[in-house]
Amino acid sequence: MSLISILKKKNRKILFTTPSHDKNLCIMHKFYQWYRSDISEIEALNPEEALEKAEIKASKIYKTKCTKFLTNGSTSGIIAAILTCCKRGDKILIWEHSHKCHKNGAILAGANIIEYKLPYNSDWGIYEKIDCNYLEQLFIEHKPKAIVITSPSYEGIVSDIAEISNICKNYGVYLIVDEAHGALYPFSDKLPMSAINYADFTVQSLHKTAGGINPTALLHSNCDLDVSVALKMINTTSPSYPMLATIEANINFLNSAKGKKQLESLISEIQDLKKNIKNIEFYGDDITKILIKKNGLSGFELSEILFEKFDIEDERTNEKSTMLLTGLGSNKAKLDRLKKALLKIDKLT
Repeated sequence: MSLISILKKKNRKILFTTPSHDKNLCIMHKFYQWYRSDISEIEALNPEEALEKAEIKASKIYKTKCTKFLTNGSTSGIIAAILTCCKRGDKILIWEHSHKCHKNGAILAGANIIEYKLPYNSDWGIYEKIDCNYLEQLFIEHKPKAIVITSPSYEGIVSDIAEISNICKNYGVYLIVDEAHGALYPFSDKLPMSAINYADFTVQSLHKTAGGINPTALLHSNCDLDVSVALKMINTTSPSYPMLATIEANINFLNSAKGKKQLESLISEIQDLKKNIKNIEFYGDDITKILIKKNGLSGFELSEILFEKFDIEDERTNEKSTMLLTGLGSNKAKLDRLKKALLKIDKLT
C-alpha cells in the first residue's frame, strides 16, 4: 500500500498516540484535510513500511542505487551527503559563492574547506560552469576527499557532469551535485542531462521547478556509501507523512504520461515566447530559467518595469540581467501574460 493510500484509509483504532490533535482538533480550518492525514508511526497503518516501498519505487524510476525523500529541502540532502563522504580532517572543495548549506555540511563533518572559483560572465552578471582542466588542477594540488558542484546554477548554467564524474573517479574524489534547480531534468530530453546517474550524490528540490510543496526534495545516491546514517543524525524522528506522501505523488505525476505532456507543453510555450521576442536577449542552458537582458536597461530597471507596470515579479536580478523562474505550475495563461509584457518592453528604445 502506498503512502497516499494509507493517508486516505479510515483507521478504526482509537489512538492514544501523537499527533495530539487526533485528526479532530483543527486549529486552522484552511488545512483541515492536512490535519486529517497527519499521522505518526502507528502500528495500525504502518507508514514506515509504505515510505520504504515508495523510496524503492522512486529509485527504480530514477535508475539510482538509492533515492531518499527529504522534507527539509535540498539543504538536508547536501549536509547528509557531505557527512557521508567526509570525516574530520578531510579536504572538500566548495565553490566560494555556493549555497550556505555546502559550507555548513563541511563544518559539521569537521572537514577542511578549500574554496574554488568559477569564471564570471560580466555581460550577464552571472557565474559560468566550472572548467574541467581547472578542476583537475585542483585535484592534483589539494587531493580532496570530495567536491560539491552546483549544477544548474540559479540562472540555469549547467556543468559537464559526465566529464566531471570521470575526472572524480580518476582521482578518487566523491562527487556531490547540488541539482536543486534541476528536478525536471530526468523527464525530458529537451532539458539538460541530469547528474543523478553520474554523481555519487545528487540533490533535487521538487518545490523549485517540479511542482512540489516547500520544502520537499530528493537525495539520489549512486555509490556504495550508506547515507541513511547521516540522514538519521540530522532529520527529525517525527516526520510529516502528508509531506512525504506529496513527494510520492509528485514523482508519480512527473513519471506519468500526463506529467510528461505538461512538461513538454511548458517547454514548447517558452520556446514560442522566445521566438516572438526580437530585442530582448536570452541566455542559459536551461529553458525553464528565463534569463533576460535588454539593451539600455540594467537588470534592476528591467525588473522594476516588470513589477511596476505588469505586476510580474522575477526570481532573481543583478545589475546586468533578470531571471524569471518557471515550472510545472507555469500554465499557458501565465506565460502568455509574460510574453505580452516582454513584447511591450521589446519595443522600448
